[in-house]
Amino acid sequence: MPRGGKQRRSRSRRDEPEATIVDEGQVRRAVAAAAIGNTVEWFDFGVYSYIAVVIGQVFFPPTNPTAQLLSTFAAFAVAFLVRPLGGFFFGPLGDRIGRRTVLAITMVTMALGTVTIGLIPSYATIGIWAPVLLLVARLVQGFSTGGEYGGAATFVAEYSPDRRRGFMASWLELGTLTGYALGAGLVIALTVVLSPQDLVSWGWRIPFLLAGPLGIVGLYLRFRLGESPAYQAGSESEDEQAAATLRSLRTIFGDHWRAMLKCIGLVMVFNVTNYMLTAYMPTYLSAVLGFPHTGALALVLVAMVLVMGLIVVLGRFSDRIGRRPIAALGSAALIVLAFPAFLLIGAGSVPAVLAGLLVMGLILVCFSGTMPSTLPALFPTEVRYGAVSVGFNISVALFGGTTPLIAESLVAATGMRSVPAFLLVIAGAVGLVAVWAIREPAGRALPGSKPTATDRQEARQRAEEEREAD
Repeated sequence: MPRGGKQRRSRSRRDEPEATIVDEGQVRRAVAAAAIGNTVEWFDFGVYSYIAVVIGQVFFPPTNPTAQLLSTFAAFAVAFLVRPLGGFFFGPLGDRIGRRTVLAITMVTMALGTVTIGLIPSYATIGIWAPVLLLVARLVQGFSTGGEYGGAATFVAEYSPDRRRGFMASWLELGTLTGYALGAGLVIALTVVLSPQDLVSWGWRIPFLLAGPLGIVGLYLRFRLGESPAYQAGSESEDEQAAATLRSLRTIFGDHWRAMLKCIGLVMVFNVTNYMLTAYMPTYLSAVLGFPHTGALALVLVAMVLVMGLIVVLGRFSDRIGRRPIAALGSAALIVLAFPAFLLIGAGSVPAVLAGLLVMGLILVCFSGTMPSTLPALFPTEVRYGAVSVGFNISVALFGGTTPLIAESLVAATGMRSVPAFLLVIAGAVGLVAVWAIREPAGRALPGSKPTATDRQEARQRAEEEREAD
């Protein structure tokens, strides 16, 4: 069997390849492994934000709660600032040596960075070295994540048949939110079971130390799979592959700069919404509105769980009506509903807060269900991993990872509880422009790749459709 799994070529009368036929079972295994690996990766990365209040007490001087919180979110943001470096390193590497191998490397690196955080002594024990070591560990996490999402999205998109790519790739984002939800759930359980003293003393370390065994599980799943069909087909010539690797970054920013700008805009609207809900809201509810930390986490967790299932529903729906209408709806909803959502949350009652969080969650799934299949379709096979990784992480570093820090700073500076909504409105406007600028990718072959199908009849239909479209 070829190293990419069961795959064949449908042939024209002249014996020229027309479409790639992928084995459906192999596709499901690839999607499951990527989604579960993504769950592990984002559990590791996301748990930091859910226990941020405790981390501030452990690693920073006991000055005042606002200063501790800002310091904690500054360390959160720093991990995002280094993510483009991870994208520059891991992305072209994934185009050169393969998607699977690099995704395994990022899994190991993330696990090491996360376990390290769980082993660092407190500020009371080693003084200034505590926040310094925390910063180093966060940099390792950020560097690893720089190669994770772009690679996982590329891997799944290249394995998926053209007509179901939206549905298949949406499982990746379901894995992401599952990781966040598991992290939040574990922190809630620790907060309920342990006393505040025990939680600050040692209990907060448990989620970080779990990264070790979870990383081993994720590594095993990723090494079970072969390479994606598109990568295998494009790597048949070593000379061509080496040349493509040497010029990949120059090609990305030279030949594909328009696609890169579109990628950055799409990722901005996606991740500002994502981190506003998943990373900032637990702290906002507790630090600004006065909710108990456990209650704040529980409300965000309930909102995420209630909307998670819609991700794959919208992914499947995007295969029918297109990615652009759904992403455009989410962008417009941000502009119209951001302030109403924050007004609901600011009302302070549990039903109102949950309603506001659900509004944000429903908007988020418009992007979660479409972006994993949209971003890889912006770039050709030979630079896809590198281009998606670089574009994704430049945007996340500038906009997504800084969202909690900017939002908290705006609230502290203005005293306005609803001021973070401005960030969502701006992101929505950028999202509308980016969605308008892209070509509809649903049902089409990835650039530089043959049409992909699961049987010969579908392969013939897809090949004919691509010829007519051209």
